[in-house]
Amino acid sequence: MKIRRKRLLSLGLVLAMLLVFTAACTKVDTTNAGKTEGADGVAAEATKAEYETLKEGEEYHIGIITGTVSQAEDEFRAAQDAIEKYGNADEGGIIRHDTYPDRFEAEQETTIAKIVAMADDPQMRAVIVNQSVPGTSAAFTQIRQKRPDIILINLVAQEDTIMAENTADLVLDADNVGRGYRIVEAAKQMGATKFAHITFPRHMSIELLALRRAIMEEACKDLGLEFISLNAPDPTTDIGVPGAQQYIAENIQPWIDKYGKDTAFFCTNDAHTEPLLRGVAAGGAIFVEQDLPSPIMGYPKAFSVDIQDKAGDWQAINSEVEKAVVAAGGSERMGTWAYSLGYSLTLGSVDLVTDVLKGEKEITNIDQVIEAISTYTEGANWTGSNYVDRASGEKKENHILLAQDTYVYGKGYLGMDKVEVPEKYMTMNVDLDAIEQSQKDAEGETGE
Repeated sequence: MKIRRKRLLSLGLVLAMLLVFTAACTKVDTTNAGKTEGADGVAAEATKAEYETLKEGEEYHIGIITGTVSQAEDEFRAAQDAIEKYGNADEGGIIRHDTYPDRFEAEQETTIAKIVAMADDPQMRAVIVNQSVPGTSAAFTQIRQKRPDIILINLVAQEDTIMAENTADLVLDADNVGRGYRIVEAAKQMGATKFAHITFPRHMSIELLALRRAIMEEACKDLGLEFISLNAPDPTTDIGVPGAQQYIAENIQPWIDKYGKDTAFFCTNDAHTEPLLRGVAAGGAIFVEQDLPSPIMGYPKAFSVDIQDKAGDWQAINSEVEKAVVAAGGSERMGTWAYSLGYSLTLGSVDLVTDVLKGEKEITNIDQVIEAISTYTEGANWTGSNYVDRASGEKKENHILLAQDTYVYGKGYLGMDKVEVPEKYMTMNVDLDAIEQSQKDAEGETGE
């Protein structure tokens, strides 16, 4: 199957990175799991952390690795709020926070080194990475080798799905399977007749993002919308975030002129979101929700909303953003999740792993995962399910997909958590070659 070709390429990349850090690979003592390391240093089969529950009064640390404010503001802010709640590890608290480079694709050695460095802390009991950019699985493998007692949590994986599952105790991500259908259904309910998907080749090498795109295209056929594939520059390349944003700003109105105001636009990259939102509102088009939805993902900067005095108060933030969007003409045409995925996943995971270390919760219990996240999302409904491997049909207990109901500005919750996704979308496979070719065609169309 074509997915396998991408997995082999990903494994080869991780091998190259591991050779920088390790002269030889060793077996990991994973008595509980009964698994060993593969020849390339990446876990051949899933391993589990060999942790013991905390003794009363025992000090411990939790490491959080996020992107910077420019690339992953929600996750960064969540880590800062975790420090506010639990204290800084350097000052007698629990949380140790670090960031990976903005150009993480080109600086994987630095990313791996920063994640692995968390295990040098003798009191470290868990490491959470959000978003889990390339290099995370290699770093987790090294941590597992030297510190099998550390719980490893992978949030929003941007690597091969099997590698993410096999190197982490828990993988949490947006339900990019169910959302592939629900976002198109939401676009139709919001008045869309066309659906434009904006991305670049690197993102289409990520299996779940490619799968979501394939589902979106198929859903458009079934729901009567025209699917449009558009390309934009990757902000992790030399063009950087400013160049990528400028490209979107210059092209959104011509796209609306070409395809019409009843076109719903969707982009896979956070940096593209701000200029896209501004352009959609100005041109009267439709925007359902972000790739990683949040009321502060793109909206405040796009519409000059000052939310600094409302940090952490998501209902107040969403209310201020709603006023600005409605004033800009986006009423009932633009949406999001009322609470940030990146923010709630990060803080919810800290709470979850703390309870797990105390022996009060199970790391892969879906209901308990949703309960932990829901602490930070009052009034919003979540759905959750285990990821099912498309090659084997196996349900992955440690890989949970999550989705929150869509909130449409000027309208309210859309009820997408109640929409049943047809079974065919839950089991369909991805033709990555066809998706790559489609992206190349879109690249030529936009003049890239």
